[in-house]
This record gives sequence, structure tokens and C-alpha cells, in this order.
Amino acid sequence: MIDFREARERMVVRQIVARGIRDVNVLSAMRRVPREEFVPAQLREFAYDDGALPIANQQAISQPAIVAQMIEAAELGPRDRVLDVGTGSGYAAAIAAAIVAHVHSVERDPVLADTARETLARVGIFNVTVYLGDGTVGLSDYAPYDAIIAGAGGPRIPQAWRSQLSIGGRIVMPVGRERHHQQLIKLVRHGEQDYHECWLGEVSFVPLIGEDGWAD
Repeated sequence: MIDFREARERMVVRQIVARGIRDVNVLSAMRRVPREEFVPAQLREFAYDDGALPIANQQAISQPAIVAQMIEAAELGPRDRVLDVGTGSGYAAAIAAAIVAHVHSVERDPVLADTARETLARVGIFNVTVYLGDGTVGLSDYAPYDAIIAGAGGPRIPQAWRSQLSIGGRIVMPVGRERHHQQLIKLVRHGEQDYHECWLGEVSFVPLIGEDGWAD
């Protein structure tokens, strides 16, 4: 019988802290959110392994350390409103939701969207709203966002995200010319047309499909 609480703490120490993550809010969230609930039942024993795991419809739940890196880079605070693109299992949205006021999460696959809603409700996370749609066009009804985080990699940062980001807001997204090989990018909006971009390292995410992403 696996002690998931112990496994979660071991993950935080060996995979998250050991890689230099220091944001106390991120570490607390990683300790609180039960990753085993967000993976397929047959893979629960591997929930705290140091790697990505497959979920339904050829998608994946990202490596815990990558989730932590992205959430830390987004510099989330308790009053923030976040747009999460590519809900997938719902795990990254859950980590963000443990820190911020509300997460609006967009998923293009109806099966994944339904499963994420069910999982989030089952574990008692109620400040995430999952929408079915094309995340590359953002979600203008609830803009501006303090942070936008993408769980899939696209060829560029969508223009809609830039316009839906608040002044001072952050986008963290995998960007690359290849569908499965990207650089993790952080973009900060300093003014109406003033954006600053930096690279955070090489990553490999599933493709971001949509109007301003990769073709299906």
C-alpha cells in the first residue's frame, strides 16, 4: 500500500526543492494537491515519479518539476486571476488554484474537460472553472488576466493572450518551431505595447492545437 502523503513530500524535496524551486506558495501547493487523483487509476503508483505520465486521448500530465517551474515563473499571488490553457488532467490548474483567487481553464477535448471537472470537484477544488473551447484565442469574457499558463507548446505566443494580459501580467508557455520540442518562455507585459520575453530552458510538451497554434 503506497503512502501517497509520504510520496508527495518526497517528490517535493527530491524533485522540486532539489531543482531550485523556492517559492513557498508553490511548494505548499505541491504538498497539498494529490497528484495521484489526476492520473489514470492504473498509473496511481507512479504518480510521484520524476516524469510525465500519459492520460486520455494521447495527452499527458506534465512532470511535477516542470509544473512547479512554470507556476513559480508565473509569480502567482492570492488575488490573481489566471488563464490556464490546455487543462488536460487539471493538475496544473489545481496547483495554481491552491495559490490564486480563481483559475479559468480551457480545454479543447470534451473527454479531458469532463474528467478534469470531475477530478477537481472530487478533491474539493472549487476555484477552477473548466471551459470547452480553443484556448489559443484566450477567454476574453474574463480578461484581463494576471497570468496565463499553457500546458501545450505552440509555434508562437498567441496575440489574443497578449491583449488579454493585464499590465504587469505574465505568460509562461512552451514555444518552438517543432511540434514536440520547445523553449519555455516567460513574457511580462510592462505597458500597452511593451512586452519583455526571456527563455527558461528546453522542454517537450504536447502540441497546442487551435486557430493560433498548430493545425489539428
